[in-house]
Amino acid sequence: MANHKSALKRIRSNEAKRVVNKYQHKTTRNAIKKLREVTDKKEAEKMFPSVVSMIDKLSKKNIIHANKAANLKSGLAQHIASL
Repeated sequence: MANHKSALKRIRSNEAKRVVNKYQHKTTRNAIKKLREVTDKKEAEKMFPSVVSMIDKLSKKNIIHANKAANLKSGLAQHIASL
């Protein structure tokens, strides 16, 4: 167990950040799944900017790697183009 005051504070703040990061990551993954399930091109094109925005935010905060974000966006764009 941590002995220093700062270490205890770090444990608390890390846990709070972990919960927020987990929520944002899971929400984004669900949005990606919903976008992939959509069969209507118009509806998919409408959803695309918001999903890309979510992915960019995760990448900016280093929740996911920048290359993974680029691959996800590329894959979603290809999916929409194929509809």
